[in-house]
This record gives sequence, C-alpha cells and structure tokens, in this order.
Amino acid sequence: MRTFGCQMNEHDSERIAGLLEADGMVPATSEADADVVVLNTCCIRENADNKLYGNLGHLKTWKGDREGRQIVVSGCLAQKDRELVRERAAHVDVVLGTHNVHRAAELVADARRHGPITEILEAAVVDDHALFPSALPARRETTYNAWVTIQIGCDNSCAFCIVPAVRGEEISRPYADVLDEVRALAADGVTEVTLLGQNVNSYGRDLQLAARQAGDSSARIRPLFADLLRDVGAVEGIRRVRFTSPHPKDMRPETFAAMAETPSACEHLHYPLQAGSDRILALMHRGYTAERYLERLAEARRVVPDLAVSTDIIVGFPGETDDDFERTLEVAAAAEYDFAYTFIFSPRPGTEAAAMEEHFVDPAVAGARFQRLRVVVERSALAKHRARIGRVEEVLVEGPSKKDPGVTSARTRQHKLVHFTPPTPLRPGSYAMVEITDAAPHHLVGRFVELVAEPGHRVRIPVAAH
Repeated sequence: MRTFGCQMNEHDSERIAGLLEADGMVPATSEADADVVVLNTCCIRENADNKLYGNLGHLKTWKGDREGRQIVVSGCLAQKDRELVRERAAHVDVVLGTHNVHRAAELVADARRHGPITEILEAAVVDDHALFPSALPARRETTYNAWVTIQIGCDNSCAFCIVPAVRGEEISRPYADVLDEVRALAADGVTEVTLLGQNVNSYGRDLQLAARQAGDSSARIRPLFADLLRDVGAVEGIRRVRFTSPHPKDMRPETFAAMAETPSACEHLHYPLQAGSDRILALMHRGYTAERYLERLAEARRVVPDLAVSTDIIVGFPGETDDDFERTLEVAAAAEYDFAYTFIFSPRPGTEAAAMEEHFVDPAVAGARFQRLRVVVERSALAKHRARIGRVEEVLVEGPSKKDPGVTSARTRQHKLVHFTPPTPLRPGSYAMVEITDAAPHHLVGRFVELVAEPGHRVRIPVAAH
C-alpha cells in the first residue's frame, strides 16, 4: 500500500488492505516481494498527479519482472482522472474511485481473471453498509489508535477545492454505528480515536433533516457533533478523542463546550484559516471574515483551557495582492498558531479557481510570500513550545524516532511531537509522563518521569494539568 494525501485516504488504505487480507492475501515486506501494489491517490495539489504517474512509470518495470503482478490505482485522483489513468499507464490493472473502496478485493480478483478494469461510481452506495470505510475490515498500522469515519463528502463550494467533486455530497454516518465501532475498537485495545470527515462539525445535519421529513417530531435539534464528541469520549477504555477537520463557518459554541467538558477530548483544534484577507476569503467562498475567524478562535481558547491550535493557509490564491498577503500575515501573527500547514496555490482542473488564469500569482512572488509566512508561523510555534518547558505532560508513545532509533517519539494531548529517552524501551501505545526540557518549532524534547499505562491495561487515569 502506498498512500498519498489526507487522513481520509489513510483510513481508506487501511480498509483496502483489510479487504485484500480477508481475500487471502498477506502484507508484502517490500515491493520486490509484492504481487499487488496499491497506489491510493490524492488530487488536492498538482504535484499529486506527478507523484502518481512517476510511480506508475517505475512500476511498469516492476510488473514486467514477474508474471501475475498487478497494479491498483484508487482514491481521489482515480475518481478525477478515470479512464485517463489507463490511457497514460496502460499497464494498470484496476482503477477504482472514492465511492467503491468496498469493491477493491473483488476488482483485483476480476482483473486477474478477465483483464484490466476501471470502475468509477458517481456517488456513494447509500443503501450499502460499505458506504463508510469504517464499516469494512481494516488492517491498522497501529494497535492503539484508529480513525473513525463519521461523515463523507462535502457540501461546501470553496473555489480552490476539488474534494466535493471527488468525494460527493455530505452524508453522515448513523449515530449508533459510530458509537458501536468506537466500543469495538476500545475492546480491541484502542485508546485513542480520531473522528474523521471532510467537514466534521456539520455532522448530523442531514440526519436531522431526514428525520424531520419523515415526520419524526422527536428528531434532535441540538448540534449532533457536540453530542457525538461527548458520547465517544465516554466510551470505557477510550483515553483520547481527536477530530479533523472542522470548517470555521460551521464551528459552534456547543463544540467548544463539549471539548472542555469531555475529559478524553484532546486540547487541540485544527482550525483552517486559508487566508487572512476578507477579499480573498470571499473569492474562496469560505463564508467567514478574518474578524469572525479570530473571534471564534478567541472563544475556543477561552472555553478550552490550554488549547493548541493548528491551521491551513494557502499563499498565492488567484488575485492575491501584496496588501491581501499582508492581511494574512497579520491574522497568522494574531492567531499565534502552535503549528500550521502552509501551501502555495495549486490549480485543480474543474474548480472555480483553476479558471482564474488571468489572475494567477507569479510563482516567484508566491514563493517569496510563502517563505515570509513560514517565518511568522514558526515564530509563533517556537514561542508556544518554549512556554511548555518545565511542564510535565502526558504522552502517548509512538515508537522509536525515525531519525534516531535510540530516541522515543510520542505525542502530547495537544498533538505535539516529543522526543525523549526512557531508561528502558517503551511499547508503542504506552502512556508516560515526560518533563519538557527543550523546544523547537516542530517538536519538543523531554525527560522521562514515569510510565503510567501500558497497552492492554484499560485503567483510566484522570487527566490533570501538570
């Protein structure tokens, strides 16, 4: 499995792997050992296309080296490009989109018997339990945390975003199904879950509407996402709950209250800004102003103690002037983000912004702006991280550091990466207390204090400020 893109794609990859294993396959230890390679694709930015077709060029030789090998292309770019994938790479065996992940194993088997297959559905299979990736078998990369899909698709019309075209309209997963899955994950030893959706805080609006249209006068009128957050957090064995990604225009006070009142809800909010200029936000169709964004952010920090905030920002959106960009710098500085994902605008065919060619920003100008923005967000991140020096924090152990196997990497409740060296190796999924001793823009350094829980031990330890 090779996964490109967002957490939703990562979750889809787990389900595809689970389906292939259920069909009798086993994970390959390397490309050389594999009989099937699956490329689960993203199409948010232009370089995603280059990555896919570059990989497919390399895999043509790999496929020719041994009879019977198969190549599968799935995900958002497959949904967008459709027949174009096999036109550009005729050696691909299966092309499937975002709405038929549940068919992955069947299509691989059919292609082995009958030849190459392209199957792209126009919409999710609403009457099929496989509508939601979480309803399928999975092969998770870790035993202690898991994605839980609560909603698919998106009803927004952001000018730069291709997601509605490749993921479809918003559909919320039934409330009880989500809770049943979380309970099953907890019983399997999972202690941290992340609720997934293209726009998680609009979860449940379609369920409420359908209930009212059916004449159900008891249909809940409270914001269902806040309810769901509380109920998931109350599942025995679940120690941490995260969610991604919300949309600022749909964020409500009830969600902040649920975060503050649910002990297992982590003190981290991903709050995408995209731009700080009201003019650019209007062109993007984001549905809020910079002032409104900052007001809600201030409210979140007031209600949720010790809240860490991350964001997404696009530089060089068509028509962005120097003054527009200065507004973005001002808002980014005022927001004091803990970390930020920054991108240079990439036109995606089929989006409104892609048709604004006469207003495209010169790449050199966009690149210079990008570097200036990075200075601002890294300055805020470093200040936030330095302020944590001396604190003792609970961390969830992920395993050895990628750069130094002798160092252990872990995550705080705020989702900050911490490197430390325990006296003896800690198992992934363990919880430990670590004193923060140093800080950098993208990580913290700590000193091991004590082990508080190991995988398989479902003892709840109260979360407290240290």
